[in-house]
Amino acid sequence: MTIRRPVRRLSAIFVALSITFTGVADAAPSAPGSTVTPENHRPRPNRVSGGWQWPVLPAPPPATRPDPKDTTTSPATTDAPLRTRTYPSAPGADPRRRTLVLYDTGGMYGWLGESYAVMAGNLVSHNSAWTMHPVRSYRAGEMSGYTSVIYIGSTPDEPLPKAFLDDVLKGGTPVAWMFDNIWRLAERSANFATRFGWRPGRVDTTEVTTVRYRDVDFTRDRAAIPSGIVRAGIEDADKARTVAEAVRSDGNRFPWIVRSKHLTYFGEVPFTYTGPDDRYLAAADVLARHADPTAPDRKRALVRIEDVGPDNDPAQLRAIADYLADRRVPFSVAVYPRYRDPHGVNNNGKPTDRTLVDAPKVVAALRYMQDKGGKLIMHGYTHQYRDTPNPHNGVSADDFEFYRVRVDDKGELHYVGPVPEDSRSWATSRLRAAKWEFWAAGFETPEIFEFPHYAGSAIDYTVVNDQFAARYDNGLYAAGWCHNGDCGSGTPDYSRIYGQSFPFLVRDVYGSVVIPESLGYVDLTQADDNRSRLPAQILATARRVAVVRDGVASFFYHPYLGTSRLGEVVDGIQEMGFTFASPADLNCCR
Repeated sequence: MTIRRPVRRLSAIFVALSITFTGVADAAPSAPGSTVTPENHRPRPNRVSGGWQWPVLPAPPPATRPDPKDTTTSPATTDAPLRTRTYPSAPGADPRRRTLVLYDTGGMYGWLGESYAVMAGNLVSHNSAWTMHPVRSYRAGEMSGYTSVIYIGSTPDEPLPKAFLDDVLKGGTPVAWMFDNIWRLAERSANFATRFGWRPGRVDTTEVTTVRYRDVDFTRDRAAIPSGIVRAGIEDADKARTVAEAVRSDGNRFPWIVRSKHLTYFGEVPFTYTGPDDRYLAAADVLARHADPTAPDRKRALVRIEDVGPDNDPAQLRAIADYLADRRVPFSVAVYPRYRDPHGVNNNGKPTDRTLVDAPKVVAALRYMQDKGGKLIMHGYTHQYRDTPNPHNGVSADDFEFYRVRVDDKGELHYVGPVPEDSRSWATSRLRAAKWEFWAAGFETPEIFEFPHYAGSAIDYTVVNDQFAARYDNGLYAAGWCHNGDCGSGTPDYSRIYGQSFPFLVRDVYGSVVIPESLGYVDLTQADDNRSRLPAQILATARRVAVVRDGVASFFYHPYLGTSRLGEVVDGIQEMGFTFASPADLNCCR
């Protein structure tokens, strides 16, 4: 997987890589007398901290309007038994809500359909349990057993069962339809435009880089332009309502989402080339409300103090705790319990290995943070991998722990795949070692886990789900892991991975309750590709998250930055009407 994007932009070209890595086992811990110099150690800014610089899903091929003379619209519904799996909703959702997610599987881009369905299902889990399977498997009357339906059209001329088209037209169950094959539905109805007040038109491939939703502008990556947006032509404004608008570079606008009666139509698949300020947030709100229009609307915020380990400066940790406590802002602290610098990058060439037990002043500072309202979460074991660069220097907090990544001579990140020894036993052993270090330092085992740099294999994610009440990160997913809608039954294809951030609490396909991190982090790095992310940019994203009902404005912050910029973000988020909460207040870990 190769990514070539400046920080905070999420666009990717999927490239299959076959690279073999070798490494050596973790070195034994250093003697108690070994030292770390916190003032010389700073978490290295890199393209993937915070999850925004992740691989994303590409767009499907342009939508294709069928030949009007084509009468082979769709096959008859099969009578074969349909086996489906229900994925539970996030805590607090209405248990009566159930959403059916249907997707395309045909053609060379067939793998995209299920990946899009996973993203849709993860989002609707905020308000609803859900099931997904290929649309080809749809059976007559099936949607009557659900409170909402989503169909994602990503393959031109996908064979759609006539029963599916007829059930959509029949009404009774709210249906959200995305992108392609909408013409099949219109052609199936003798009076579609008269009944719904709009008709599907041509595919618009003009430059649309903005989507306007609830009077707020969201970005749309230029990479999505060639795939186009199906224009919905509204003919009766009393029957059809524009929910969101596509805005051209010249200021002209046309419907991006249109709603009429029980049918909501998206002119494109909103899961492609996403970023922190993307139209994806608008789609997330529409889908969550589609799953449950009566769900509560709250404005909560979270702050996480990031990359805290035995190498941190205790005074900095205490200053952060004092500042947030004085403001009555609850917070969490992401802790890796073992610091490793196998090549002495930050210690004059002397290898360093230190645990929390070896850092009593850091332990005391962490207790102080707990007393001031901080909640400890586990941020991996060493936050690095063996004695080899992964991808930078092998130092804790700089490198990945559960996934192999490399950087080429152009500064491009390549997500290579799981570490060679990846297995349930390997992941379990690292979590067990981390838990032991917390226990040895006198702390209870954290209830929440955060993957270092938000990356792990499907195996790692399932192990974490088995051992923790929740994750606090963004998910990394691989095509192929879900087979015919049954996640975990397939084989992950790590050449086709994608990340997903969440603007609210969800329960994803790994089964984990996922506490959202929606804003990224303050990054003061100055580089020729403008990688810095200042408080103003964090707040700009927060203003877009505020549009999402029940959205959570969640960011993380490194303690070495001091408190002034932390205050800028906290003040700005509170001024938008958000109330800061502890992760446990999101109903995940009580």
